[in-house]
Amino acid sequence: MLLEFSVTNYMSFKKKQTLSMVASSKTERLEENTIETRLDKLPRVLRSAVVYGPNAGGKSNLLRAIKFMREGVLRSSKESQADDEISTIPFLFDSKTSAEPSEFEIQFIKDEVRYQYGFSVTKERVMSEWLLAYPKGRPQLWFDRKYDKSGNKYKYEYSTFFKGLRKVWEESTRENALFLSTAVQLNNEQLKPVYQWFADIFIETTGIEISKDFSAKVSQTAEGKKQLLHFLKKADESIEDIEVKEESIKSEHFADDVPSEVKKRLLDQKMWDVYFIHQRSDDKKPIPINYSFESDGTRRLFSIAGPLADVLSMNRILFIDELNKSMHPLMTRFLLEQFQNPKNNESKAQLIFTTHDTSLLDTNIMRRDQIWFVEKNKENATELYPLSDFKPRKETSLEKGYLKGRFGALPFIAEEEI
Repeated sequence: MLLEFSVTNYMSFKKKQTLSMVASSKTERLEENTIETRLDKLPRVLRSAVVYGPNAGGKSNLLRAIKFMREGVLRSSKESQADDEISTIPFLFDSKTSAEPSEFEIQFIKDEVRYQYGFSVTKERVMSEWLLAYPKGRPQLWFDRKYDKSGNKYKYEYSTFFKGLRKVWEESTRENALFLSTAVQLNNEQLKPVYQWFADIFIETTGIEISKDFSAKVSQTAEGKKQLLHFLKKADESIEDIEVKEESIKSEHFADDVPSEVKKRLLDQKMWDVYFIHQRSDDKKPIPINYSFESDGTRRLFSIAGPLADVLSMNRILFIDELNKSMHPLMTRFLLEQFQNPKNNESKAQLIFTTHDTSLLDTNIMRRDQIWFVEKNKENATELYPLSDFKPRKETSLEKGYLKGRFGALPFIAEEEI
C-alpha cells in the first residue's frame, strides 16, 4: 500500500515534489474510495489517484521516477557492472542542479509494517541511502549510508534493530549499487519484504506498450480467463472466449537482419498467439479473430486486463500512463470502478494513473484529494499539486473549471493558433 512518493532533481522535477495517497481529513465524501490501514496513528489511504496536466508537463516523468526507483532496487546489484553509469537524468535547465544528485523517497505499508526508504544518486555513484521501519508505530533506523567525499568512502549507521552480516553486505555493495538490493541478493531476510514490495508493483510508462504476454499467461487458468472475459465483454459483447497458443521462438522466426546477440537472447523463449472467439449473428459456429486484427481499444483492454486482474487479486499497485488511451471514457470509468468499489477490490489494491479524460473530474466519482495536477513553472520545472489545495464550491463543475484554467495545468495555446 503506497502512502507517499517524493522526487527531487530528476528529469523535469527540480525541487522536491510529493504525491500523497494519504486521505485528507477535510474531504468527507466518498469514504468508500479510501482504505483503512489498520495501523495506529495512520489515517485512511486512497484507493486511486489521477494526474492531469498538459503534454510535456511532467505526468509521465512522475511514473518514470517511480520506475527508476523500482529498477534500482531490483536490478542495481545484479545487472550492472562496477564501471557502469547510473542512468539518472537530473534537472538540466539549471547548471547547479545538473551537477547535483537525484533523490527519491517512498513510504509504504507491507505486511502491516510501515517503511520509509530513499536514496540519492549521481551518474557515478549512490550518494546516500536510508531505511526506517515502523513495526510498532515508532521509527527504527535500520540503516543509513552516506558517501564521504573527503575520505572517498562510505559511512554506515545502524540501530540495534537491524540484524545480520553488516560488514559483509557493506563490502559487497558497489558504488553504483544499492545496499538494499545487494543485501537481499546475499540472503538478508529482514529486508526481503521491502524488496518484494517493489517487485510487486506494476508500472507502464508512455511509449512502452503493455505486452499482451502477461494477459495471455493469466488466461491460462480458469479463474484468470474468467476475469479477462469479464473485462473484454464490457468492450465487445460478441467475445465469448479467448484462445491462446503457446510456442517457443525458433531461429526461423527471425528476419535475416536481426543481430545474432538478439537471436541468442530470445531463442527458445515463449511467445503467445492470442485469438478472441466471437459469436456470429446467425448463431453459427463462433469465429476466431487474431489479436492483431482486433481494434486498438480491444487490444489495449486485453493487455491491461491481465495486470489489472493480477493487481486486484494480490493487493498490489498499478501505475499506468494514459489509462484512457484508445478507450472510450465509459470504459476508463469502468476500469477505475474496479479499484474504487470495495466489493471489487477486497484486497485493497491501488491504481495511480495519468489521463486527459476530463470526464473523471466529477465529485461523484473522485474525491478532491484523489485528483492531482502537474504544470511547468517559469524555471521550466514540473510542480505537482492536488485539487484539495483549492476550495471550489460544491455546485462548481470541476471539468469546466479545469478547462477554464482555474486549477492551472493546461497547455498554453495562443489565440491566433485556435
